[in-house]
Amino acid sequence: MSQHQTFPFGMEHHARGATRNDAGRFERHARRYEADGWDVQDEAPLRTSVAIEVPRRVISYNRSPDLPFDRSINPYRGCEHGCIYCFARPTHAWLGLSAGLDFETRLIARPDVPDVLARELRHRAYTPRTIAIGTNTDPYQPIEKQHEIMRECLKVLRDFRHPVAIVTKGTLIERDIDILSDMAGQGLVRVGISVTTLDAEVSRKLEPRAPTPQRRLATIRTLSEAGIETRIMTSPIIPGLTDHEVEALLKAGRDSGAIAASWVMLRLPLEVAPLFREWLEVHYPDRAARVMGHVRDMQGGKDYDATFGTRMRGTGPYAEMIAQRFEAAVRRYGYARKLPDLRCDLFRPPVRAGDQLSLF
Repeated sequence: MSQHQTFPFGMEHHARGATRNDAGRFERHARRYEADGWDVQDEAPLRTSVAIEVPRRVISYNRSPDLPFDRSINPYRGCEHGCIYCFARPTHAWLGLSAGLDFETRLIARPDVPDVLARELRHRAYTPRTIAIGTNTDPYQPIEKQHEIMRECLKVLRDFRHPVAIVTKGTLIERDIDILSDMAGQGLVRVGISVTTLDAEVSRKLEPRAPTPQRRLATIRTLSEAGIETRIMTSPIIPGLTDHEVEALLKAGRDSGAIAASWVMLRLPLEVAPLFREWLEVHYPDRAARVMGHVRDMQGGKDYDATFGTRMRGTGPYAEMIAQRFEAAVRRYGYARKLPDLRCDLFRPPVRAGDQLSLF
């Protein structure tokens, strides 16, 4: 029987995003919480646990026409930032875990990723193209400070002179400026910092263990001053909650040194939809109907439509209005319309001890 509980509707957990922990969609059984009159009001905080996974392969490939990259790696599974809107939550079901509280408390570290990555890059059939990191779970979430898997991955990519695009909310990326600035000087790295809102109170509810918005803007400035091309990612835009901040976010990003900007509309695949609806009812009951009404208007009457070409932005008048506002602000604040591709022509596996050296 599954060990994952369904908690009473509206139960909050300190510094956690989800309000429930339903069993994964592949599990045959689930447990439900039933009040017995002895409920403890001051519950103990949920602790974060970290398990270790030994991967056989680490480069994941995709053919999505909506994504600007065809490959990625993930140093971790699950994410302690606890963003309630995270579209990666359903991936925890493949581990027999919940997309709810398990996703943000039962994490998987993959310390062998750097070694396996180096092995895959050395394969004679490998052709270099930009590797994306942070597109599923954040490589600079808090446990990276202890495990340093992301830092070791960057060392491998630097040594192979392989291009990488990083997405994060984590200010721990500043630790790796020594590696990133070296790669930036060769046209091998680009960073996107996700800033969903400028309102610290809203952010703490949306992204309970992520750095504050102002701290993330400071990271944009720090990276930019180190010569690392940085974009602000105003993602996701949440209708009826953060949509009024589009222009302010882009101005703040530009003032902090970002040279490019991007956006994605709120996406609610699979288990994310009920988790987000309940989060709205707990934190913003007065606007829950309005938010979900806009979402369904953009998603063909559903909580989510996975159709390629529209799933990232939605369709209809509201989605078009957001796109027009974003483009107008991009022009107003002088963001780059298109950045040059990262370099792949420098790729070269480093020589190992015992390797035969080329004569040419």
